[in-house]
Formats: sequence, structure tokens, C-alpha cells
Amino acid sequence: MNADFVTAGSPAAGLVTPSATYRVQVQPGFTFADVAGQVPYLAALGVSHLHLSPVLEAVPGSTHGYDVVDHTRVREELGGERGLRELSQTARSHGLGLVLDIVPNHMAVPVPEQLNEPLWSVLRDGPRSPYADWFDIDWDALGGQVLLPVLGAPLPDVLDELSVVDGELHYYDHRFPLRPGTQTLPMAELVAAQWYRLAYWRQAHTELNYRRFFTISDLIAVRVERPEVFEATHATVLRLLREGVADGLRIDHPDGLADPAGYLRQLAEATGGRWTVVEKILQRDEPLPADWDCAGTTGYDALDRIDGVFTDPAGAAEVADFYREFTGVADDLGGRWPATVRQAAYRVVGHDLAAEVTRLVGAAQRAAQRDRPACDVAVLTAALRELLVRIPVYRPYVVPGRPATAADTEMVQRAAADAVSESAPELASALGYLRDLALGACAGVELGPDSADFAVRFAQVASALHAKSVEDAGFYRYTPLLSLCEVGRDPGQPATTPEEFHAYCATIQRNRPATGTVLSTHDTKRSADLRLRLAALTEHPGAWRDWLGERAERAVGAGAPAAPDRHTEYTVFQTAVGLAGCDTERLVPAALKAVREAGLRTTWTEQDEAYEKAVTAFVSACGGHAEEVGELARLLGPSAEANALGAALLHLTMPGVPDVYQGTEGPVFTLVDPDNRGPMARADVEALEALLSREDQPVDFARAKLRLTAVVLRLRREHPEWYGPEAGYTPLLAEGPAAGHVLSFIRGDGAITAVTRLPHRLTQSGGWPTTTTLPLPPGTWHNALHPGASYESHVPLSDLLGSSPVALLTREP
Repeated sequence: MNADFVTAGSPAAGLVTPSATYRVQVQPGFTFADVAGQVPYLAALGVSHLHLSPVLEAVPGSTHGYDVVDHTRVREELGGERGLRELSQTARSHGLGLVLDIVPNHMAVPVPEQLNEPLWSVLRDGPRSPYADWFDIDWDALGGQVLLPVLGAPLPDVLDELSVVDGELHYYDHRFPLRPGTQTLPMAELVAAQWYRLAYWRQAHTELNYRRFFTISDLIAVRVERPEVFEATHATVLRLLREGVADGLRIDHPDGLADPAGYLRQLAEATGGRWTVVEKILQRDEPLPADWDCAGTTGYDALDRIDGVFTDPAGAAEVADFYREFTGVADDLGGRWPATVRQAAYRVVGHDLAAEVTRLVGAAQRAAQRDRPACDVAVLTAALRELLVRIPVYRPYVVPGRPATAADTEMVQRAAADAVSESAPELASALGYLRDLALGACAGVELGPDSADFAVRFAQVASALHAKSVEDAGFYRYTPLLSLCEVGRDPGQPATTPEEFHAYCATIQRNRPATGTVLSTHDTKRSADLRLRLAALTEHPGAWRDWLGERAERAVGAGAPAAPDRHTEYTVFQTAVGLAGCDTERLVPAALKAVREAGLRTTWTEQDEAYEKAVTAFVSACGGHAEEVGELARLLGPSAEANALGAALLHLTMPGVPDVYQGTEGPVFTLVDPDNRGPMARADVEALEALLSREDQPVDFARAKLRLTAVVLRLRREHPEWYGPEAGYTPLLAEGPAAGHVLSFIRGDGAITAVTRLPHRLTQSGGWPTTTTLPLPPGTWHNALHPGASYESHVPLSDLLGSSPVALLTREP
């Protein structure tokens, strides 16, 4: 994408690459009008665009907006289209534009159901509905009905709770249309005569016959690959872009789509090449597909590299050893990452995604030759599970009728070979068949609708499996260092060396210079500041070991409620240290979510009431340890603050377009949703300007972070030659015995970033020796974060970073 790096509202604003975006969670409690009231502050902060959470009509009361019910209207609870246009006008009057978050993969199955008119039509008229092709429904699976798993008990047990009112079928708050001509039938016959099959909610795991978002049955997948569906679901957003209301897009969950590359080509053509980023989560060695027509990802890959810079690999290993010693958990139930995530994948593919696997097996059976022995259902099911759990990334990108890429071919072939060699030699024939089907290249099988359907759905199910087994179950089972259990991170690769960071930045600057970068989002399980405080434990592993051991002993002696298990005890106390306090109103729901997602003792759908009461009692008593928690947090304080400031500076000055999550220009210590999805706090533009006008450095962390963020964002906006897509990136290597404790680089030819890494280790070794220097390019350089300081030639890091862990130098004109 060769968009100009310009401010919204300038002559070239039709095709804009933002200098930086600011994400706002728009919701009924914080509407377009509320955002407009913050525009002067955000303009002063230095961003170029507001990045809004989904704005189309959603389920009433939704605080996130990803449960869309109507693509034709801007959400009335937020102020409607009029409110959005007024926000856009206010933003443009301050030089800002808008980026919209859109959801092409799914819509809500709302309550009441008529809120989703296309779905209502399908439920009433079945395959004859004009919207029948909108939704990914397998009409053959249940004799021409679509399963609706909404009942609180099996149908025979609740039949008398159903009623017909005003030509609709009612079940508590649910409303269902009636197939024409069935209104007067007896209730049992009436229910059976519909195009939908009402079912006990537990049947979704095994019988659901529509594609959904991961395992969430009230989000039904949309077949956006069909041209008429794309046009209908994108018309309003495209109009808002054409009419100048918005400038760019964020695409939610592209991995759920049948053909992400094809979708992005169609979208780029429809938008005229507007700046677009996709919520694609990459593994460390996984590139964004080259044929994806977009600026890049939303930035979780950047989060991974940045967090890793401030994680000591040796200390992380010590922390993990202590965790295994303290918890005693088995290797595959939280003790070792590879074994844990594999076991979690087996659980998800065999239980949570059983319906999806059944649908895939059916497609594989239909695609096979009649005399093929691999057509046995049990054999195919077992083989498919073994293959899916070994896909190491979210998914392959196979398009039926086209050759699979070399990377996808190698990945799927290796997964099949590993399945045979590791656990299932008796499934070799079936695995070979499924491997070829997944790659769209099965010898002896005509490339018909069933084989094409398998290739597409295999990738979609692999994506759901990866998300649920890694980010949900795995991240809540393997918890030695909670900062590693984050979207985009790999607990098996905790650290990033400076060399690896430079290589990553060079790659994105070369291939995707306008990609997004993030540190905190509405989906991160912990905010950046909290993660970077926990990362400091890798510099203090002995202190963590001693502290937690003492807490456990004191709790027993004080007669406090016992932890239900050592794993929960470990995780809860580390979470409290991350928060630097014992706010039980936040810790209790976070702990309950953790044990349910882990799925070892209790789950969302099969709750162990006694166990959850024990968790609640233990966490509720955490307040008795508040003083000790605060003591450890204070010990971590210098490293934690240095990490947070360093991460912020890297994020804002590395290649790409930084997205600042609401409020994170200051300190934010939040946990997983809903803790991190509250309304934006109202900010004071006058206080910001007063802070920036001071010549002395702020002495407290909050002001230091805010000042750093505003200074850098303003520089980004004013100097695209330093930070824009065409700007260069050059590593700047320190010299001397402590060179490994600084990460530095040059942007363009006029700005230098320098951050301290592993500051406690540095202090332990005696601090910055005068012989460790940073060789500056020719000229006089001024520290934008410390007015009055200037440097030339080889500058000792004791001078540059002695009083602050970060420096941002700009060349004197």
C-alpha cells in the first residue's frame, strides 16, 4: 500500500496512512458525543486518527459491538449515523480522522431473534429465504432444519413453556417466526414443522449445523465470500468511507473467512485502497500472507517482540522451575507448555468443536471414492483430530481449485507425518487422505463441492481450535509467568534479543511499513503496564520464590481460607502482584474466569459449584495480604517502570502505525475483559499542555509516561520523514561491556530511540560503566524527553540513560 502519510483533512486525505491511532471503546455508556468531547485532548496528544470499536447496529446494551444485528444502520445507542457524522466533523476540525472496526465473519443470534432480520427470514422461510445463502448452514445435516440450542432443558421437558403469541413462538425472552401455515398446529407438531429445531443448549457441542465464531453459538457465521453478501453487509461502511466520514478500517477475525485473501482483494477494490489492518495473530516465524491486500496486522506480532525485549530468558526459566516445584502440576496439565497446549487441543477438538469435526468428517466421506477404506467414520474422526491438533499456526490458506502454497503444503504434510509417527501409525491411510483433502490435492478424488467444502472448513476449524486451545485453555493452564500468556505471545519463546528485534523491524519496514502495532487492546488478557511489571519477576526470580513461599506459610498459620489448589494460589498471587494490590472485586471474577477457561476442575458449561466457592473464598481473603503484595510490587517498581517506559517508546517509534488503547498514555493496570473494556476516562487537555510546557523531567511514572507518549506522537505527526512508511530503520549498536542492556535504532535520518533493558541486572553488575557508549551519527542531537540535554559523537550511556531509562534524540537542523 503506497498511501501518503498525511493528516486527516489534508488535500490527500482520501488515501491516508495514519501517523498513530487511538482506540476508543464506544458503548452505550460512552457514545459518539462523549468521544467528540475528548477530541481536543486527543488532538493535543498527537494522534492522527480515532479508532472506534464496531459502530453498526448490535445487540442492545452490548459494550463491545461485535454482535452485529444490522449492517445497514449505525448503532442508535451510540448516537446513530447523525452522531457518527457529527463526531467525524468535530474530529476533522481538529485535524483528525476516523478508523472503523468492522466484523465480516459473523452476526449475532440475538434475543429476541427478530433483531436480526436476515436471520429471522431464514428461520421463517428456510432455504427459500432470500437470505438463506447469507449464513453458513448445513441444511442436509438435520433433515432441512437449523439447530437453535436455546432451551434450558431437553425439548420434551419444556414444551409446556412454549407459547404462540401474535403469530410468533415465544420461549421466555426468545421470539421465533412460524413457518407459514403452521400456526394452528398442536404445539408438538408446530415445533417439529419449523425450519429450525429448538434444542437443549448442551446439544450445540455435538449437533450444531451452522458455523459459528469459535465456540460461541449466539454468533452465526456469515458467508461474506458470496458477492451479494459482501455488498449487502459492507454497503453502509463503504458509503461512510466514500462520503469522508471515515478513512480506514480494522478487520476483525479474518481467519474465520473462507478466503481471507480474496475478501481483502475485494475490500481493497471497493474502498479504493484505504488503509486497512487485519486482526491476524502470527506465530514468531509466520509471515503475513503476501497476497493479503492490506497494510498489515493490528499488531500483536509487535507486542510479542516488544514484551520479549524486557523479559530475561534465564530468569524466566528460573521462574518456570519454581512454578513447577510449587504447583506440582503434571507436564500436560500446566507443567510444560508444549505438552499442555497439545492436551488442551485434544480436549477442545474432541469436545467443544465436536460438531465442527462431525461436519468435516461428513464432507470427507462424501468426497471419497466409495471403496476407500478410510471412509469409516470412527477412523476419519480420529485421524482428523490428530491432524488438526498438530497445525502449528492458526490455519492454512488453501483456496479450492488453486495450488496450495509451498509453506502450507509443508506445514500440513509435516502435521500428518508427525501424527503417524507420534501416536497413530494405524491411521496412516486416513491421515494421508485428509492431508490431501486439506491441501485441495487429493489423488483419485474429483475436486467437487464436498472436497472444496472440506478444504475451506478444515482451515476454519483449525483457526477456532488454535484460538480456543492456546489463548483460552492453554494460557490459563500454563501460568509460570502470566505476562507470557498473552494474545500474540508464545510462552515457549519468552524473550526477544536486540538482534531479533532489529530483524523483525527491518522485515516489517521492508514488507509492511504501514502495519499496525499495539501494546494493549480490548482483547489483551492483561494491560501492557501490568505485563511489564510481571516481566520484572524474571529479573527477581529469587525474590518471587521467597515471597510466595512465605505467603503460603503465613496463610496456613493465620487460618485464612485454603487455596483450592496450588495452581490457583500461584496464579492469584501473581495476578495481585501485577495489580500491586488485592482488589478482590476485580480479582474474584478474573480468577473464576481463569479456572473456567482452564477447564480442569470447572468450566463455563459444567461448573463445579463447590470448587468455585472455594476459589471465591480464597481470593476474597487476599486482602489480608495487601501489605505484602505492595511490598513486592515496590521491589519490582524500578524495573517495572523502566520496562513500561521502554516498551512505550519502542512501540511509538518502531516501524508501523502505533495504536494507543484508551487511557494507556498513562498507567493502566487492567485484567481480561470485562475489566479492560470500560468507558474511556475523560482527560484534561489543559493539564496535558501544562505538563508538556515544563522543562524539567517528571519525577513520577504517570506523568513521565504521559509526557513521553505525547512528545513522540507529536513528533510522528510532524515528521513523516522520520516515522512514515518511507522512513528508514537502522539499528544503532552500543559499544562496551554493558551494550546488551540498551536497544537503540535510528528512524529516518533524524531521530534516535534508546531504551534500557533488564535494568535490575544492570544495577546488579554496577550500573552503566563509562566505557559503554552509543556512537551517534554526525551532528548535534537533543533529547526530546529532557529539554536542554544535547549530545555528539560517542555518548556514554551513563550520561544518556543515567537519570532516565529512555531517551529520544532528534538531530539539530
